[in-house]
Amino acid sequence: MSKSAIAGPSPAIPRPALLAGLAIAIGGAVLFSTKAIVAKLMYRYNIDAITVIAFRMLFSVPVFAAIAVWQMRTQPALSGADRWRMVGLGLIGYYLSSTLDFLGLQFISVGLERLILFLTPTFVLLLTSVFLKRQISRIEWLAMATSYCGIVLVFAHDLRSGMGAVATGAGLVLGSAIAYALYLLFSGELVRRIGSLRLVSYAMCVASAACIAQFFVLRPAALLIQPAPVYWLSLVNAIFCTILPVFMTMIAVQRIGAATASQAGMVGPVSTLFLGALVLGEPITAIQLAGTALVLVGIYLLSKKKT
Repeated sequence: MSKSAIAGPSPAIPRPALLAGLAIAIGGAVLFSTKAIVAKLMYRYNIDAITVIAFRMLFSVPVFAAIAVWQMRTQPALSGADRWRMVGLGLIGYYLSSTLDFLGLQFISVGLERLILFLTPTFVLLLTSVFLKRQISRIEWLAMATSYCGIVLVFAHDLRSGMGAVATGAGLVLGSAIAYALYLLFSGELVRRIGSLRLVSYAMCVASAACIAQFFVLRPAALLIQPAPVYWLSLVNAIFCTILPVFMTMIAVQRIGAATASQAGMVGPVSTLFLGALVLGEPITAIQLAGTALVLVGIYLLSKKKT
């Protein structure tokens, strides 16, 4: 991503356009966060993460495949090396990340899951330091320490409900966040050359193929027959929690810049916490609110440093 993109919107952006961009960014963040709520509702029908993610990809892949075909017809062909990079990015960023996330959701609350995933920018920073030898400033260390204190607070609180299960779930979601951070780190050069729309559509097609193949290897085909609510929830998961957030985030970044869009996305963990209470009956405690606030403050400090 170019420095101009990271720098965010120009002050010359008219207020109505800025507000519209913020609304799109917030809407995308809320919809994407709702994925965890939908997954929890599907688990009530005695299906597991492998089946949930397979249905998600089955319902969403036609849209991404159509965009990929359009891109192939209107854009120059990728080189052999770029094709392999695309396969690797799709497997790491969407297949592995999504699979670990849905597996982890079987064990932990949606609030803790969203907070762990929200640490992705800090993992990108750490990985950049390791692979690209970038120095981490004091304010960035402070931002990360603040965020991690928030996670520890919520994690320790949730351990009371089941130590082994919470630790397993948190570990799986942590793996998901690290996998997506690797995707962000290694996709930078490719997205500059081929564009975000092409990258996302191709990578999602790769991930969909992997998730669907995984289902047929690990589960009997008979599990494709489910009660009607499972299909409806899968459709919601695909359209409102996958396809729409992807494009809404892209539109928001184009309108108001990546930095402002990412800051607007901070509503995601908060919305998940309250939606979890409203829809799933998950309790909201003072400790959870305090931990959430610490994570948001840390990520906000990090985003301000990047600008």
